[in-house]
Amino acid sequence: MGSPEGTGVRYNSAAMDSKTLSVLEYPKILERLAGNCGFSASAELARQLKPSVNLEEIQRLLAETSEARLLITTSDATIGGAHDVRPAAVLAQRGGVIEPTDMLDIKSTLISARNLKKLFDKSTKGETDEPTETKPRRGPRPAPKHSFPRLTEIARGLPETYGLVDAITRTLSDRGEVLDSASPKLATLRREIRVAHDRLMTRLQRYITDASTASMLQESIITQRDGRYVIPLRAENKGKIKAIIHDQSSSGATLFIEPIPIVEANNELREFQLKARDEERRVLAELSAVVAQHADEIIWGVETLALLDLAFAKAKYAEELHASEPVFRSAKSPTLHPKSETSDSAHIRLFQARHPLLDQSSVVPIDFDLPENTRAVVITGPNTGGKTVALKTVGLIVLMAQSGLHVPAASGSELSLFQAIYADIGDEQSIQQSLSTFSGHITNIIRILKHADGRALVILDELGAGTDPQEGAALARAILSHLLKKGVTTLVTTHHPELKQFAHDTEGAINASVEFDVKTLRPTYQLTIGLPGRSNAIAIATRLGLDAEIVAAAKSEVHPDDLRTDKLLDDIRKERNRSSRERDKAIKARQKTDTLNAELQKRLEKIEDERREVLAQARAEGELEVAVLKRNLDSLRSQLRKARQPLEALKEMEEKVEVMEARVEEPVERRMSKVEAQSKIENPQSPIRLGERVRVSTLNAEGVVTALGESDAEVQVGSLRVRARLVDLERKAGEESKVNESKVKSPKSTDLRPSTFDVKQSPGLEVSLRGMMVEDALDALERYLEKAYLAGLPFVRIVHGKGTGKLRAAVRDALRGHSYVRAFEEAHPNEGGEGVTVALIAG
Repeated sequence: MGSPEGTGVRYNSAAMDSKTLSVLEYPKILERLAGNCGFSASAELARQLKPSVNLEEIQRLLAETSEARLLITTSDATIGGAHDVRPAAVLAQRGGVIEPTDMLDIKSTLISARNLKKLFDKSTKGETDEPTETKPRRGPRPAPKHSFPRLTEIARGLPETYGLVDAITRTLSDRGEVLDSASPKLATLRREIRVAHDRLMTRLQRYITDASTASMLQESIITQRDGRYVIPLRAENKGKIKAIIHDQSSSGATLFIEPIPIVEANNELREFQLKARDEERRVLAELSAVVAQHADEIIWGVETLALLDLAFAKAKYAEELHASEPVFRSAKSPTLHPKSETSDSAHIRLFQARHPLLDQSSVVPIDFDLPENTRAVVITGPNTGGKTVALKTVGLIVLMAQSGLHVPAASGSELSLFQAIYADIGDEQSIQQSLSTFSGHITNIIRILKHADGRALVILDELGAGTDPQEGAALARAILSHLLKKGVTTLVTTHHPELKQFAHDTEGAINASVEFDVKTLRPTYQLTIGLPGRSNAIAIATRLGLDAEIVAAAKSEVHPDDLRTDKLLDDIRKERNRSSRERDKAIKARQKTDTLNAELQKRLEKIEDERREVLAQARAEGELEVAVLKRNLDSLRSQLRKARQPLEALKEMEEKVEVMEARVEEPVERRMSKVEAQSKIENPQSPIRLGERVRVSTLNAEGVVTALGESDAEVQVGSLRVRARLVDLERKAGEESKVNESKVKSPKSTDLRPSTFDVKQSPGLEVSLRGMMVEDALDALERYLEKAYLAGLPFVRIVHGKGTGKLRAAVRDALRGHSYVRAFEEAHPNEGGEGVTVALIAG
């Protein structure tokens, strides 16, 4: 048994900036994660979880979370009653005696490990189908048709039970009491205790029932004091019964006495009890010694259970957040800035991203799609508009993703790996509720600038705020320029209009904004990448009813170019919103169309299934009628022979019956609707279905699918049914375009009478010689066998019919000793019987 370290599942976290983790409220994420853990060991791991900087490790951790999500949704996998029994195991190693409650915890922990081990063993072996159970299931229900390689790798660290579960069960009850069966000596002592107790109770009962002593007692009860059985005596009767006083009531009215005649009986009982206690201790010590022998395995098993439970907790938390697995992309290397110290381009594409600590039912999702060759995003907009929430959303999602957690964003969201994350978040936000001075901000920024490089993500809230606006804007531009030069991915919020211009004019930087609805005077919390925010101060003041003259005076103080810019931004925003609404309408219309098509296809498939069922029933009835006709013909032939009448009159009737039999044996092909045909054209790899006409590539023959398995299918080629692998089946060329055919075509047999052949092509598995003269049939058979031999066919079916039997006899005479034929036999009764000969082609 190796430790979990040997399984490669230990977490190798990055030394992320602790202040940043606190500012972004990452510990709150860990607390919520810990709340989903099943026991203290995994909760401890959850609280210690830190973001990793190793891409391979991150992808492994994310895959573990994905596997765990699949597992908990397809089975009732759980750690059950696992406990952190490492202290008890260590105590046993040091020679200590484990308490019964801790021993029961060890038992339940080992049972949990055993159940999970069975679950993953079955998953590894692919045991998806279980026999019918007659007893209630114990342990987790296995997840069918899935494998969990990474979780299975972790589960290898789970311990065996080493017989401890049975040993503890034999020793302790579910309430932690040592059982009589724990040792023969203990069973004997327990019996002696019961006898001594009964004897003592009988003698004390006499004091209660005897009239001479009962009147002296306060109550007619037997109780205990200091482990001795006593009776309550009225204080005024002290000395009337020779006894030892063990206690008195708080009022002094009652004395609890042990009569002298029963002292020896009390001593005897107490002596047996002490011996039983010592024996119980010995049994527990013996059991603790067994635990000590496997203490290391138990400790490793607890750590492995903690790792598995942490994966389950991450899966549960992901389900709570309706999260998805992010995709990590390797950094590209375009030239971002002429003076940049690094050329790697960061990648952040988050769709419908939500702050994980806010109410997921009401939080407004944002799209944060960082354009290529962009290193800095300057977010502007009104206060309480969602700028800081947007920053924290991106920062937290990056931290969660690099910790192996699924993120609250739509599927397809992508991220780059960041070696470090630094944040200086403002204080007037309701999320944080704390204040900082300008000097405090600058001190933190100086620390960030000292450590940040091109592999880092820097988040700065209200850059340049808290001081003179002109100087603050100048500092903000200088800091942002410095970060761009170093190639640091930077997200900034600001109220300085100078930074909007900076982002517009500077390569590698881009504006973004949060929207504000002037009509409702409420923020929309929508983030728009590519457009700077507007102050909206004059519009808001006008909306609130500020005197028109004052508003006009304010507008006159604003440069006309700024007013025109605001008007242009407003028009652009409106146009983008209109385009977005139209796009959403188009997407919804497409989704509705797809839904309707799927529903229509289901209905058509149901109709087609019903049609094939009707035809199959008719075919069965036809087979029955043909069988009756053949029996009647046989009976008539027998009668004619007895009457010595010519049989030629039956020949034409027999040929008609053969044609009818061939038609009845034709399989029912599936007819495709236009919707299904279009679907197959768009998706040629769609699964083959019952009734489809296919080509068996290994036989170069066409047939109709009559049965489907997981990896193979039964195909009817003519009247012969063969099994073939699904990978060897090809849809017939042009089959997708054959829609709503009014007539089902029968499988073709090779007709050799007028045809010529290309020796490179297969002639098919079947040749029909019915209705031909013997000489013509033998010539056609010779040509066909040559083609079959050159095509490498393993066998062929020669349909000659029954009739008088002359053609059958001539065919089989020709096959005897033929250089292309190594053997031949009559076909199976349900495949043509006497009317068909199956010839095995020489290899």
